[in-house]
Amino acid sequence: MRRLLARRMKFHLLGAFVVSVGCATIYKFGVAEPRKRAYAEFYRSYDPMKDFQAMKAAGVLECAPPK
Repeated sequence: MRRLLARRMKFHLLGAFVVSVGCATIYKFGVAEPRKRAYAEFYRSYDPMKDFQAMKAAGVLECAPPK
C-alpha cells in the first residue's frame, strides 16, 4: 500500500493530459477550422453596400429611412 497515491496520481495525470489534448484537437478540427472556412467563404462574396441597400429598403435602419 505504500506509494499507492503517487502511482495512481501519475496514471491519472497522464490520462487527464491525454484527454485534454484530445478534446482540444477535436475542437480545433471539428469546430474552429470549419467556422473559419465558413466566415472566409461568407466574406469572400459579401457586398456591404448591397446589404445596406436591402436593410434600407426594408426599413430596418432608423438613420436611413426608406424612399
